[in-house]
Amino acid sequence: MSAEANLEKLNLELPPAPKPAGVYKPCVIVGNMAYLSGHGPLKPDGNLIVGRLGEDMDLEAGYAAARQVGLTLLASIKANLGSLDRVKRVVKALALVRCTDAFDQQPAVVNGFSELFREVFGEEFGVGARSAMGTNALPGGIAVEIEVILEIEA
Repeated sequence: MSAEANLEKLNLELPPAPKPAGVYKPCVIVGNMAYLSGHGPLKPDGNLIVGRLGEDMDLEAGYAAARQVGLTLLASIKANLGSLDRVKRVVKALALVRCTDAFDQQPAVVNGFSELFREVFGEEFGVGARSAMGTNALPGGIAVEIEVILEIEA
């Protein structure tokens, strides 16, 4: 089943594709690779999910925030590539989780993103290499920021 068909079957609502908030491009395509800049958890109403894991957010809320980042990335992929079906595979994801020093469950938070991409692109092509790191600050106080590298149909 195609990624577009999976998205429809899952009945997921994508937020609007975010506009750059600085001097960068949300997506740069080089040959058959697409590099997506760090995205935050943008909700369909235009608001961001903010908070700090281990302080005012628990693991479940962090997981939901990471999943929302995944939806935001899907919106950017669609906006920049025209169709999710141009994605051949997820190559690499780098995730930053805003958290306290004591919080050490960043990988479990980022599973919210990874499991969404697995649902949309499939087990073989939707799961790539990944890093999940904690940080003390992210722009605007967002809870999670994720960037991805994709192999695409040129």
